[in-house]
Amino acid sequence: MDHFTLIDGELHVENVPLARIAAEVGTPVYVYSTATFQRHARVFRDGLAGLKRKHVAFAVKANPNLAVLRLLANEGFGADVVSGGELARALAAGIPASDVVFSGVGKTRAELEQGLQVGIGQFNLELEEEGVVLSALAAARGQRAPATLRVNPDVDAGTHEKISTGKAENKFGLPIHEAKAIFDRLAPLPGLNLRGVAVHIGSQLQSLEPLERAFERVGELVRELRGAGHTVSHVDLGGGLGVPYRASDNPPSPADFGAMVERVTRDWDVELMFEPGRVISANAGVLLTEVLWVKPGGINPWVIVDSAMNDLARVALYDAYHDFEAVRPSGAKFVANVAGPVCESSDVFAKGREIDLVRSGDLAILRSAGAYGATMASTYNSRPLVPEVLVHGDRYEVVAGRISAETIMAEEHVPAWLQ
Repeated sequence: MDHFTLIDGELHVENVPLARIAAEVGTPVYVYSTATFQRHARVFRDGLAGLKRKHVAFAVKANPNLAVLRLLANEGFGADVVSGGELARALAAGIPASDVVFSGVGKTRAELEQGLQVGIGQFNLELEEEGVVLSALAAARGQRAPATLRVNPDVDAGTHEKISTGKAENKFGLPIHEAKAIFDRLAPLPGLNLRGVAVHIGSQLQSLEPLERAFERVGELVRELRGAGHTVSHVDLGGGLGVPYRASDNPPSPADFGAMVERVTRDWDVELMFEPGRVISANAGVLLTEVLWVKPGGINPWVIVDSAMNDLARVALYDAYHDFEAVRPSGAKFVANVAGPVCESSDVFAKGREIDLVRSGDLAILRSAGAYGATMASTYNSRPLVPEVLVHGDRYEVVAGRISAETIMAEEHVPAWLQ
C-alpha cells in the first residue's frame, strides 16, 4: 500500500495534489510520502517480531536523502553504508554510529579509519587482506573493530544479473568453502573482533527459496565455525526483498520472510542483522514529470516527457519497469512509447505500452521511484540534478534542491593557458 491516490479525479500524495507541487517546484521532481515510508518501515519491523535479537539497518544506497534517513532513524532503523559519504550522511541524519554497518567490496583505508574514528557498529569484511588492514588500523588506535566475514554462498537469486550478488562469478563476498580457513587466520588478530558472518545474494527477489538455501548454507558455516572453537554472535542476512513494480508482481511479504528466517535460524543463538532498502523506499516515491510532446512514430506514438534517463537510470541500466500514469486521467488509453529528451536511444521508459491518454502539457508520474532514483541521477547532457520533495499530510517541503547547470559549471575552471 502507498499514499499516492486519486482524489476527485486527480492524483495526490497524501493530501497534497501533485499538480500543486509541479506548479510550485517545477518538473521533473521526485516526490516522497512520509506516511508510506512509515508504513513500510513498520510492516518490515513487524514481520521480524518473532525474532528475539535483531538489528535493522536501512540500505542507504537505496535513498540517501537526509530527510528520508532522519525519518527512518525516527522509526528505529540503523544504516547500512557502502562509502564514507554514506557514513557521513547517516551520522548527519542522527543515526548513532553504533547502529551503522559498513558494507562494500572496495572500502579504502581512509574509509576504514573513518569508521573506526566514529565507532561504527560493524564492518562487513569482503576479503582477508581487508581484515588484516582493519586489524592493524584498529590496534594502532587501541581499538577492537567489530566485524563479520561476508561469504558468497553461490546461490542464484533469480533476479536481474546486474543486481545479483550471491553467485560464484559475482564480485561480492568470499567463497563460502574458504570462509572457515580465513576465519581461522583473522580471528586471532589484535584489533579485530571477528564476531560472525554476513551474506547478501541480490536485490528485487521474488521468491524466498533462494534466500532460504543461502541461509541454510550460512547456518552450516556457523556450526562449522563454532565446532572449530570460534565465537559467532552475529549473522548479517542482508536485504533483497522485492517490491511490486508491476500489478502482477507478488514478492514475498516481510511477514513471510520473517517466518522463514525464524524457522531456519531457530538454533543459531545469534543477533540477526538485516539491510532492507527498496522494500522500504521504492513505493514511497514517484518521479513527477510533464509531457513535452506527443510525437508521431513509425509504429506507436512517442510521449516525450521532461524527465530522462539521467534522472531515473534504472530502465536504461536494468530494463526496469515503472508504471506511467497521468496525474489527471481521463479514463481514455492508448498504446505508446514513453521517452525522455536525452540524446541516447536508451532514454526510454516504456515501449508499446497501454498507458493513460496524455497530451502536451499534461502531468504524469513514474511510480515506484523512491529507491535507486534520485541517488543514481547524473547531469548528463548538462541537465540539472532533479530536486526531491517530502510530503507529510497536507504539507510538503523541498528536501533537496534542483542543482542547475550554472551551479555545476561554477566548480569547473578553464586554465590560464587556454584563455
